[in-house]
Amino acid sequence: MDKNKVKLAIAPIGWTNDDMPDLGKENTFQQTVSEMALAGFTGSEVGSKYPRDPNILKPMLDIRGIQICNAWFSTFFADGLKAKTLDEFITHRDFLHAMGAKVIGCSEQSRSTQGTPKPVLEGRPIFTDNEWNLVASGYNELADLAAEKGMTVGLHHHMGTGIQTTKEIDRFMDLVDDDVYLLYDTGHAYYSEGSQEAMLHILEKYLPRINHVHLKDVRDKVVAEVRAHKLSFLDGVKKGTFTVPGDGVIDFKPVFTLLDNFGYQGWIVVEAEQDPAKANPFEYAVKARRYIREVAGI
Repeated sequence: MDKNKVKLAIAPIGWTNDDMPDLGKENTFQQTVSEMALAGFTGSEVGSKYPRDPNILKPMLDIRGIQICNAWFSTFFADGLKAKTLDEFITHRDFLHAMGAKVIGCSEQSRSTQGTPKPVLEGRPIFTDNEWNLVASGYNELADLAAEKGMTVGLHHHMGTGIQTTKEIDRFMDLVDDDVYLLYDTGHAYYSEGSQEAMLHILEKYLPRINHVHLKDVRDKVVAEVRAHKLSFLDGVKKGTFTVPGDGVIDFKPVFTLLDNFGYQGWIVVEAEQDPAKANPFEYAVKARRYIREVAGI
């Protein structure tokens, strides 16, 4: 891949889990960003321990050569919370803009089972036609708000949400305007569809509309346990559903090839939430960086 077009980041969720803050509660913000830099990454997404004042956060990152590239934002359009979502989005957008980010990754969390004890593969929301229209209309407005600051919005397809499967991604992308993008996540695509082929199909189909990439690997054995015992998404995370690229079952060579051949420009982010007591975050960050260097040449 062309290192002049692609930048590498890593998410702090490997150090401290935002959904389960007890996982990694011992890891401080400064330790986290220092280890990111030491492992060879130049970007980060935003975690729960990060200061939200750009005047405080930016100097701490600048000295380590780290740039903020994105931060998770939850939307609730299907639940009818449009005004609240838009209001909170503007605050979020302005923070990211002040930090120099160009992308805002959003997830439609209406009735999501992601952070609940419910089985991740059962009982997740299935949107009605009206709810789909509410989501699409809301995301079109988010894109307009982002454009005011020269930024773009990407939908993060995610396990346990109403936009998880290939069919649901297709419907979302068909309904929204062309300036609404997709935040492509290898781990969630593989987890949802159960195969490398389906995961790559999503990537190839939407390459022109992908504005941000999350790299995470998957352990099939844990996914099988989640399915068999009807475990929650977070139970799976604790057991090790996800890991860094090169440590699971996904072959990332065709992922890098597709992105490179298309001429993708932007951030590629290692985002592999695990229990840091079982998977030392610094060690796994180094492992991921080494693998990407060997396989993608960057």
